[in-house]
Amino acid sequence: MKILLSVFAFCFYLTLSSQEIKSPSDFLGYELGSQFTRHHRVMDYYEYLAQTDPTRVKLENYGETNEGRPLLLAYISAPENIKNIENIRQEHLKNTDGEGNPTKAIVWMSYNVHGNESVSTEASMKTVYEILTMKTEYLKNTMVIIDPCMNPDGRERYVNWYYQYKNAPNTIDPNSKEHHEPWLNGRPNHYMFDLNRDWAWLTQTESQQRIKAYNKWLPHVHVDFHEQGVDNPYYFAPAAEPFHEVITDFQREFQTTMGKNHAKYFDANGWFYFTKEIFDLLYPSYGDTYPTYSGSIGMTYEQGGSGSAGLGVITGSGDTLTLKDRILHHHTTGLSTLEIASKNVSRLNEEFKKFYRPKDYKYKSYVLNGNTDKLKALTHLLEQHEINYGWATDKIAKGYNYSTGKVSSIKTNTNTLVIGTEQKKATLVKVLFEPNTKLTDSLTYDITAWSLPYAYGLDAVASETRVNADTREPKLSAPEKAKITKEAYAFIVEWNSFSDAQFLAELLNSGIKARHAKNPFSMEGTEYNRGTLLITKADNKNNPDFLKSLSAIANNHNKTLKASTTGFVEDGKDFGSNSVQIIKRPKVAILSGEPTYTLNFGEIWHFFEQQLKYPVTILDTDYFKNVNLSQYDILILPDGSHYSSFLTENRMSQLKDWISDGGKLLALGGALKALAKEDKFQLKPKETEEDSNSAIPVYDHNQREQIRKEITGAIFKTKVDQTHPLAYGYNDTYFSLKLGGAAYKYLDKGTVVYLQEEDTKPAAGFAGSDAKKKIGESLVFGVESHGKGKLIYFVDNPLFRGFWENGKLFFANALFMVD
Repeated sequence: MKILLSVFAFCFYLTLSSQEIKSPSDFLGYELGSQFTRHHRVMDYYEYLAQTDPTRVKLENYGETNEGRPLLLAYISAPENIKNIENIRQEHLKNTDGEGNPTKAIVWMSYNVHGNESVSTEASMKTVYEILTMKTEYLKNTMVIIDPCMNPDGRERYVNWYYQYKNAPNTIDPNSKEHHEPWLNGRPNHYMFDLNRDWAWLTQTESQQRIKAYNKWLPHVHVDFHEQGVDNPYYFAPAAEPFHEVITDFQREFQTTMGKNHAKYFDANGWFYFTKEIFDLLYPSYGDTYPTYSGSIGMTYEQGGSGSAGLGVITGSGDTLTLKDRILHHHTTGLSTLEIASKNVSRLNEEFKKFYRPKDYKYKSYVLNGNTDKLKALTHLLEQHEINYGWATDKIAKGYNYSTGKVSSIKTNTNTLVIGTEQKKATLVKVLFEPNTKLTDSLTYDITAWSLPYAYGLDAVASETRVNADTREPKLSAPEKAKITKEAYAFIVEWNSFSDAQFLAELLNSGIKARHAKNPFSMEGTEYNRGTLLITKADNKNNPDFLKSLSAIANNHNKTLKASTTGFVEDGKDFGSNSVQIIKRPKVAILSGEPTYTLNFGEIWHFFEQQLKYPVTILDTDYFKNVNLSQYDILILPDGSHYSSFLTENRMSQLKDWISDGGKLLALGGALKALAKEDKFQLKPKETEEDSNSAIPVYDHNQREQIRKEITGAIFKTKVDQTHPLAYGYNDTYFSLKLGGAAYKYLDKGTVVYLQEEDTKPAAGFAGSDAKKKIGESLVFGVESHGKGKLIYFVDNPLFRGFWENGKLFFANALFMVD
């Protein structure tokens, strides 16, 4: 009788709960899909659900965006599961140690990582409502985690724009303005970063806060809801090749199981869809790959629409695609995902445990030497990912040398970093550190190389044997406290890393003057390289807080200041020489708007404000003609296309005059193409015979023919002229991430970083045969003098996605050292 009463009470509770809970339409006051829901109203709905049904809905605020909007997770499950949520989490995580006896599936669904793929957040509300009212059986053995909006700043940018420009009522005519977003579109976050490519690199605040929550759960299934072009059918798993080799047979098989279940519902409704195309599982920083490398079934779902769809639009086939349609499709795959997960709880737990069993990967240890600041930056990233590391106790390590591409040995010391694959995150370690990723197909959706030793500029070997390491307290040598004495003639700081540039930026922002040595010198038996900073008492004699401020800034950046009582050097140029030059505090501007690429503009903007912490002015192309450039020392032209339409003959003439008068122009990527057409500049494209005779008939011009001409994010070993100010702090080699086949000839003077003919085979990643022929003996970074000023050319992007750490000092040198 007690059991019957309990069952009756539970059923009565569910019936009552479903009656009490308002649908999104009832709560919002309009039919879902008839307009876009602003972010604060979405948050209101989830708050409402948690307040109305607290036994089945629990909310967690895991952070906030750059613009102050909340980042929210909703946990949805049966009352007994929500009550025991921490025990369920702990029991699930025990599986990573091969212990515990979990009985629940953990399903995490992420919506709206791209702001203008705006249907996702709307669909999340419809999905959570139906789970709570009509699909309650899924909640008995499933913990559902929903992130309703991963990119609130981008989504609000899109929604606000759409409300400003949509017709009343909205129009489905694709030519109307409401279907054409401006340059600053809603896809990226505040700093115009693509958050779906930041899972591994964690450059953005949204990613940094999310990964903490994600690592607390490590779900069995993770789905990332997206949109694509208006005319594309729906895409769901299984993914396309290439699959990374670490992906297990079960992960591949379960993707197919999911896909077949989705197809069942789409077939019943006559909806078009496709699988196994375009969206592969290789690049590690996506919302499907990163979870996959952490043991999940990671999947991307793509609905046709995006920022050009609005509330409804006529497609290329003449059909009308509405927001309601888009909601329904994402809603269907969301519920289908939960259905399959709920039916396969035991298998998911069993395979998750297998995933975390000890791995027998080829490389057992990754051993890294190098600059302390670079090692600190890398260990910070490892800690964010909860990857274990240690400090070498062996005297030597042997393995694949990243720099030479051959097996060799390196000497280790107490500051030698060791990351082993005998740990929980072994698979993620392999993916992030392996020298060269195995490609099963050269046609990929993103870059094909990203190995962190190259990205951080560290000397490394990948060892096939275990290298012993101390995993206790960090062993990086702590810098000496800044020794500030009134008797000092000058203070010396070495220039070796981006951290040194951050230190210099704060000095300049604080009004402290500094110099840099253009030539090596030695004092008291210590050798100092080009670029070394010299902070003299004489330069700062009018600053009453000089010593106090210098001490605080040095300690803030963990910099060792070597006090010198004289400007007389043992070897080299004395501190009063013309070769020891004052560093100006430049006033910097960046061009924004068409024709620049939003993502590269965002990389530069973020570099200044969040990394270098140095002021920058943003000049938009809409009013650029009215700007007096003489107010600025440096102008940056981000990567872009169709620069020729912006750099008209008149504007180019103005730029040349500004440079001749002492201005410094930094140009990246596509901006170089327009500058190369100017006769007065040295920069010229490098062409091959194939360029003039490469026309292919349309029927033969397929992707695999085109890929021969492409470089899909490969790493190349380049040579560096260490004597040039642009290269201060670098060795004679630099590994550059090349994103395309653009090639320029060496400059007559000022070729600083360059590819030699013998280095056209990538150190890692894929490059097409025709592209490799073209880039031999080509410029990577260079400086050209023009009158009193300079043009600085970045053919490759040293700031790519904010994660190519070893490129950042080049950019800082361009700002502060090149004069």
